[in-house]
Parts: sequence; C-alpha cells; structure tokens
Amino acid sequence: MYHSPTFTGLSLEDTKGFCEECHRILRTMGIVESSGVVFTMFQLKGAAYQWWRAYELGSTTEAAALIWDQFSEMFMREFVPHSLSDAWRAEFEQLRQGALTVSEYAVRFSDLSRNAPALVSTVRERVRQFIEGLNPGI
Repeated sequence: MYHSPTFTGLSLEDTKGFCEECHRILRTMGIVESSGVVFTMFQLKGAAYQWWRAYELGSTTEAAALIWDQFSEMFMREFVPHSLSDAWRAEFEQLRQGALTVSEYAVRFSDLSRNAPALVSTVRERVRQFIEGLNPGI
C-alpha cells in the first residue's frame, strides 16, 4: 500500500526527506516540472499549508508557475533551521573519503553537496572539491 507523504511544518519533521520523497514520486510519474509544485502543495498541512497560502496571496506571479527547483529551494529555506543547514554545509566542507570506498564517498559527496550549492556552482569546482576529499595515493 502506498502512503503519500505529508508535511505540517513541525520542527521534528524531516523537511529534506519530505522534499526528496515528493521529488522521487514526481520523477517516477514524469511530472516534476509540469505538476510538481501543485502535487507537493497538496501534501502540505497545518502551518506548512498556511505558509504556502501566504506565499500565493502575496505573490505577483502565478504560484503554480514555479518550477520544482524554485519551489524546493524556497521550501527548504523556510522549513530547515539555519543551524541545521549550516551544519550540513560544514559537514560537506569537511567531507573526506577516510574509510569509505570511493563509491560510498561519491554518494555522500553528492548528498551533502546539495546543501552547499555555492561551493560547487560549476563542474570545475565540483570536481576540485571531490578530488580534494579523496584519500591521497589512490
């Protein structure tokens, strides 16, 4: 049985996990850009839905015209505490391969890099940062 994710905006909820689960569903259905924001908005409850309604009412553009990346960035900025996003960024900056296999390191690098887009804004920077974290002599 499939259970659609919901999000209320309570501090104990996994904001990033909710966003990733919605994106996974949307990508599977092939509707990330065409209906992603509308689908995800429907999953919002309580304070999170009130945040969205306030955005819609105060927006000069059609809220449904937002693309997924715009929405998810806004959503994460609103519901992830600065202390947590700062911790994720610091974890990315300090990431080293260590005892991880190269494959495990690559997965961790990819996951954490989403929290520090300014540090990997170009392919060149992304490659440099990745190589810098690899164990020397490999």
